[in-house]
Amino acid sequence: MRLKLRLLTGFILILFYAQGALAQSAPLPAVSPKQDSQLLLEDILDNVEKRYAGSSFSSRFFQTLTLKAMDITDSASGKAFFKGPGMMRWEYEEPDRQIIVTDSNTLWIYRPDDGQVMTGKSPTFFSGGKGASFLSDMNLIRKKFAITFQEKNTAGHYVLKLVPVEKALDVTAIYISISAKTFNVVQITTYNSYGDETIIELIDIQFEPKLDDAMFRFQIPSGVEVLQLGE
Repeated sequence: MRLKLRLLTGFILILFYAQGALAQSAPLPAVSPKQDSQLLLEDILDNVEKRYAGSSFSSRFFQTLTLKAMDITDSASGKAFFKGPGMMRWEYEEPDRQIIVTDSNTLWIYRPDDGQVMTGKSPTFFSGGKGASFLSDMNLIRKKFAITFQEKNTAGHYVLKLVPVEKALDVTAIYISISAKTFNVVQITTYNSYGDETIIELIDIQFEPKLDDAMFRFQIPSGVEVLQLGE
């Protein structure tokens, strides 16, 4: 299997499996360090939800995938677009061109250099928060994950740990870094049970008044090979 296909598989199968619920505790008048951390977590989540409420956005991204068993690390970059609920468009530019598009119902993966389109039902890959779908609906973070506050790192980012309550091989933990100044999600790191690591950095985040829904539908070019995912 070629490395770029493995990278694509890593995006679909390794990245962001979300099945869980946020465990919450009511604050008490006398606040212990643990409760203080919970209060900070709730405040961070409130600000993230406000930041992304009703907004479409675009971003440059840099992705690094490390496959531990194969001792392989590869990277990719491009631009991504998000619109709620559940609409995403990832345009990979380097090292190989490919486009991943979902309108929340259908998934298309277009590899123009290979003349190939893979398509399937989007909920199969993105339901319940899988496949980075929380980026198109930040409310899914609170609804679908068990979350703990980790730290405020030297870059001035809050780091939250997301763990799926319903265990799966695809993901054991997700760490999201959130800017303490803007409450933008700036980095997402995912680990699976095999020790593989996927890091996505989001830069040049631009909130758009309204992205056209047509961006999140894909017209299959004539003459390309069409493969059905999951078959």
